[in-house]
Parts: sequence; C-alpha cells; structure tokens
Amino acid sequence: MSLGVVVKGPEGLVLAADTRVTLTAQREGAPAPLIVNYDSATKILNFDRPHSWVGAVTYGDALIGTRTAHSYIPELELELCEERYTVLEYAQHLSAFFLKRWQAAGLPSNVPPAGGMSFIVGGYDHDAPYGEVFLFNIPQTPEPTPRNPNEFGMTWGGQLEIANRIIHGYDPGLLPLVCETLKVPASEIRTLEDAIKPHFEYTVPYEVLPLQDCVDLAIFLIRTTITAQNLSIGVRGVGGTIEVATMTRTEGLNWIQRKEVEDRLRGGFEFVGREDYEELVEDLAVAERAMEEYANRGLDGTVAYSEYRASRLERGV
Repeated sequence: MSLGVVVKGPEGLVLAADTRVTLTAQREGAPAPLIVNYDSATKILNFDRPHSWVGAVTYGDALIGTRTAHSYIPELELELCEERYTVLEYAQHLSAFFLKRWQAAGLPSNVPPAGGMSFIVGGYDHDAPYGEVFLFNIPQTPEPTPRNPNEFGMTWGGQLEIANRIIHGYDPGLLPLVCETLKVPASEIRTLEDAIKPHFEYTVPYEVLPLQDCVDLAIFLIRTTITAQNLSIGVRGVGGTIEVATMTRTEGLNWIQRKEVEDRLRGGFEFVGREDYEELVEDLAVAERAMEEYANRGLDGTVAYSEYRASRLERGV
C-alpha cells in the first residue's frame, strides 16, 4: 500500500512518503483475513556520506519475507564502496540487492500487476546540474528505467485513487473499465490516455517550482490521500507521519520532517516529584472546597472550578 512521491524540480529533488505498513493476518477459524496497520515504518531510504546524494522511496508490498526494505540498509551500506556512484549505478545496485533478498525469502517471481515492492531512486551525479530519477519493481521489472529524463516532473506510486484524480483528473481504474465496457482492445488504453490527459490533467509548472513548492506539492498529495481515506470506506493504506527529505546538488539529502523515536507511553506512567505532588494535592483540595461551596449555594460546580482557575491565573499561580 502506501503512497510514495518524488518531485524533480530545478532547485532539487523532494522525496516523500507516509509511514504506514498494512499487513494481512489470518487467525485460525476466522472467515476472512484481518487487515493490520502499523504507523512507524520508514519508506525513505538514505545513506551516509559519500552516498548521501542519493535516496529512494519504497511503496507497494510492505515486506520482503518478514522484513521491511529499510531494515536491510545496514547490510546494503556494507556492500557500497567508498566512492560515490552515479544515480543509475545506485539504482542498479539497490535492484540487485533487493532482488537477491526477495529470492532468498522464497517469494514468487510472478506477482499480480500491482504487486511487488517498487522503488523510486533519486539523486545527483557528481558533475550533473540537475537530479535524476529511476524506477524499478522487485520482482517484476528489476531493470531501472529513467523518469522525466532531460525535464522536470513527478513520479509517484502506491494507492493512487486520490492523487491521480487530483493530477490526472480521473481514477486510475477508469480507462480499463472504459475499454472493458465498450469492448475496446486493452492495447488502446495508451491511446485513450493520450487523448484524455491534455483536457483533464492538472497543469503543474515543474520547471519553475521552487524547492519549497515541490515540498508542498508532495505533502499535499499524501496528506489529502490520508484525509480522504479516513473519511471513506476502503483500505486505509496511507497514514502515520508524512516524512519528507530534499536533495540538492551541493548539500545532498536533508530531512525536512520525519518521525522521532520517543517514549509514547511516558505521559501515562510518569511519576511526579514530591513538590509537584504536594502542589497537585493542594490544588485538588482547594478545587473540591470551592465546588462544595458553590454546590451548597445551588450553583453549577463546573462554574466554580472555572472561576477558581481564573483566580489562580490572575495571581500568576
């Protein structure tokens, strides 16, 4: 599932993805598999110098065997030389690495058209003024293919129902349905697409977009997808944190926003110090007396507490 976006602009590249992993689990005796979501995955792959001028976004199948693509990064980095590669060489190396892991996990070589794990690789060659982007899928199309060569544009993949409607003006399932309904050969889908796009595609001037606008575009597509899925019936495969990184010719990869590893249970189990505890007890005692006094006067206790809090704020307590 998920949604991965790479925007190629004149000022740099933007790599963005959500952090949700969607898995299916089958309980013994259950009539149907369960859909389980985890919102802390990492789908933007990055590397230490001198390899920080390349990165990748993954979407599609969440796991190779029982592991995410990101969990293999330590092994992959040990295979990289000390020298900086071209973006195409990085893409070829990543493809060969993950195809080998796919085969070692005993996964099938024949998967459905939308199956497999896809990678959008973006980066800068050492002497190139602008970035390059390549796309490959494991195991279907392991040979990296260039995206938007010699021009600027956007590459995205995953759950595209919302993003495609925004950019292209129609759902990705529309053209196959039209061909099936009107008995048009499937080979004519490309002809239909070329005829429809100029009239319905949302025009984005990638060649003039500043890097900030490229960031905004990527976030907009992912956030809108998350919001729409939360309001609709269907697989909510896009969610969690929206992670974003930029890449420029001079600085390499730079994180704009990413999830932080933190103690999410701290608020529920944190112990307070002695002074804080005594102040809390005193605070509650005063509040209880105020509420009791107002109740005896036939007034709403919540009003009493509101007035009590207001008086403490006036005193700076």
